[in-house]
Parts: sequence; C-alpha cells; structure tokens
Amino acid sequence: MAMLLLPEVFQRTWGITPPPFWPQATTAVRRKHPGFVFMAEVYWDLEWTLQQQGFDFCYDKRLYDRLKEGAVRPIRDHLRAGLDYQDKLARFLENHDEPRAAAEFPWPQHQAAAVVTFLSPGLRFFHQGQFEGARQRVSVHLCRGPVEPINQECANFYATLLRVLKETRAFRNGTWSQIDPQTAWSGNWTSESFVAFVWALDAGSRYVVVVNYSGNQSQCRLRLPFPEIHGRPVRLTDLMGSEVYRRDGSDLVENGLYIDHAPWHFNVFKLELM
Repeated sequence: MAMLLLPEVFQRTWGITPPPFWPQATTAVRRKHPGFVFMAEVYWDLEWTLQQQGFDFCYDKRLYDRLKEGAVRPIRDHLRAGLDYQDKLARFLENHDEPRAAAEFPWPQHQAAAVVTFLSPGLRFFHQGQFEGARQRVSVHLCRGPVEPINQECANFYATLLRVLKETRAFRNGTWSQIDPQTAWSGNWTSESFVAFVWALDAGSRYVVVVNYSGNQSQCRLRLPFPEIHGRPVRLTDLMGSEVYRRDGSDLVENGLYIDHAPWHFNVFKLELM
C-alpha cells in the first residue's frame, strides 16, 4: 500500500504532513543496490505519482476492474495511455487480495481477459495457483490452503500463453501500439466489442492480437500499421490456436483484416511474408 506514505494521503489520514519518503528511499536503496526493483501496491489513481517517485512498477488495478466489468470502451481507453506509463504497470488477473480469476471470470471470459492482460505492455504478474485454476482465495494470514484439483483446461491454456511469451521476443522487447477496430459494414455496431493491438520487433517479427471481449458474435476490420507488407502475400498463423490464413498485404493495410469472432474468442497472429 505504497501510496499511504505520500504526504497528501498521510495528511488526510493522520492530520500530519511528513516530508516525501519514497524519493529518498528509492534513491538510497539504488545507491547501494543499483539493480533493485521497486513494485508498488497502489490504488486511487496514484500509479503515475509513485512511478515519478522511483517505483519501477505499480499495480494496474484499473485494467483489472475494467476487464471484470466487461465494458470494452473503458478497456481501450485505458490502453491509450502513454507507454512511459504503461511499461511500468504490473498487470494481473488475481493477487492475494482479489478473488481467484478462475472463480471470478467465467472460463471463456477468463481466457480473453488473460490475453488482453498478459500480452499488453508492462510487467506480467501471475499469482500462485493461477495456472492450475485454483478457485479458493487463501488469506495472507494463513500458511496453508486447501488442496484443489488441477483444472487441466486452465493449465493447458496458461502453458500455451507462457510458451508464446517465452518464445516471442517481440512481446518482451518489441514496439506496441493499439488498433482501433473499424466497422465491418455500415450499421454493424459490434466492432465496439474488440480490443486489438500489434507488436513488432523487426522486419520479420510482426504480431496482431485481437480479442472479442463480449458475449456476442462480433465483426470488425483491423487496418494493420505495417506499410511494408503492401503488395505482398501474407500468412497469418494463430499462436494460441490452429487458425492459418493467407491474405493480400495491400488489403490488410488499406481495407483491414476482416475479423468475425464468436463470444470471447481471440487470435494471436504471427504475420509472415510469403
């Protein structure tokens, strides 16, 4: 709860205004241990304030709340923040305070929320038991918890997601940008159901992530920000599934990649020139 030591918060709580603590503390620690990493559990929209006071990462409770609420526009708006802010957010679907993701999110939504959370920029924060689909939140006051059976479907999903993160350098070191979904045809409002973004590292490392974060069938077009694929045939391979498509690069840039997704469906496409 790092924000509790901010002078203005301390004043509201105790009626006393102390001198700033965190700038001095983080500077002093790094003077002796340059590689030390500070991560703040922080709420009340004070993440940016603590980043400026020396924290490497801050909890992104805002994204978690919006994913749980299921409203897509606020999720996209949150992801519009500058990368100087987003790169220093710790993104999660559960922690010691929140309900277990497997208990809080229905399974199809759980997968969609995980793809948005852990393929966005920032620190990927996973919790004990999350990969196995644990459903019982264990209080930090206990040193034991119930023995729960492993949810194999959940374990398989996270194994695939972690493999993609481990093997794909672009998701760690690449350049990220969000894509605004365009209507698939006039009057089709379901383009508002999508969250989409791209990662690129070099000429041969391009990826498109698209998620239908809704309970309805949805369509959209995604104009890909890769002008170098213009005039070239392109293969799209879903790293989280089995879908493979061949498309014309000019069409993807000018008209956009056509997407027709079932509720909560997602793709993590790798783009390759043919």
